[in-house]
Amino acid sequence: MSHSQRLAELGLTLPTPTKPAFSYLPVVVHGDAAYVSGQLPWVDGEIKTIGSLGAAVSLEQGKESARICALQALACLQQALGSIDRISRIIKLTGFVQSTPDFHQQPSVIDAASQLMVEIFGEDGRHARSAVGVAALPRNVPVELEMVVGIRDP
Repeated sequence: MSHSQRLAELGLTLPTPTKPAFSYLPVVVHGDAAYVSGQLPWVDGEIKTIGSLGAAVSLEQGKESARICALQALACLQQALGSIDRISRIIKLTGFVQSTPDFHQQPSVIDAASQLMVEIFGEDGRHARSAVGVAALPRNVPVELEMVVGIRDP
């Protein structure tokens, strides 16, 4: 089963990729890898959740934000590659979690995105990962996610 078929089987659709507000590319393809810029939890042109984990944002809201960011990243990849079926492997996922100093569940938040990659890509969705707590993120979002993926020729 292709990755796009698996996505549909899971009942998921990729959103329209959000256009960069600043001077960068959403995806850079270099050789057999694609590098996805940091993605925010945009839903229908608006940020889904704002605030910090450990304060105004719950663990569940943080996990939902991580999944939304992951779908945004895949949408950017689809736009850049023509299809997510060109993805051969998820190599690295880096998640940034805006959180209070006493919040220590950043890995649990980002694991929602990691689990989604495995649901869609199977064993090829398993990846190296970092989950980093930060004091602030753009637009006051709770999660930002970037990825590196291996790609194959069309």
